[in-house]
Amino acid sequence: MCRARGLPDFQEFNNKNSSPCGAVFICYNKVMKKPIKKTTKRVKAPASPKLGAAKPGKLVGRVTHYFDHIKVGVIKLSAPLKVGDEIRIMGGEATDFNQSVTSMQVDHEEMKKAPKGKNIGLKVKERVREGYKVYKV
Repeated sequence: MCRARGLPDFQEFNNKNSSPCGAVFICYNKVMKKPIKKTTKRVKAPASPKLGAAKPGKLVGRVTHYFDHIKVGVIKLSAPLKVGDEIRIMGGEATDFNQSVTSMQVDHEEMKKAPKGKNIGLKVKERVREGYKVYKV
């Protein structure tokens, strides 16, 4: 006897005893649903190539702030950076440019080298936004 419905084993229910989704239950000492069809997983389309589709280089940091009146970006470094290095800033729809590091500041003091983990102020030639990535070329 089925404990769930009080019916003999292996008895198939009729349509009025089916579930709201239309699956018919069969009693095998417990109530079971008909297996539901699995959905296929969507595959992400490859990203469209951005400007300068070549490899950007080694990631050295991310932009955390931008002061538009003095055109200075604040960058949180994930690798050391020094004056004279060539960097590439990428982000958004159309921002992708290279520039040389001419000067940088850490806590309002001019620095020649900045270690990993520091926030530096860097004069940039184009507008940058929070989250843009900075690469060493």
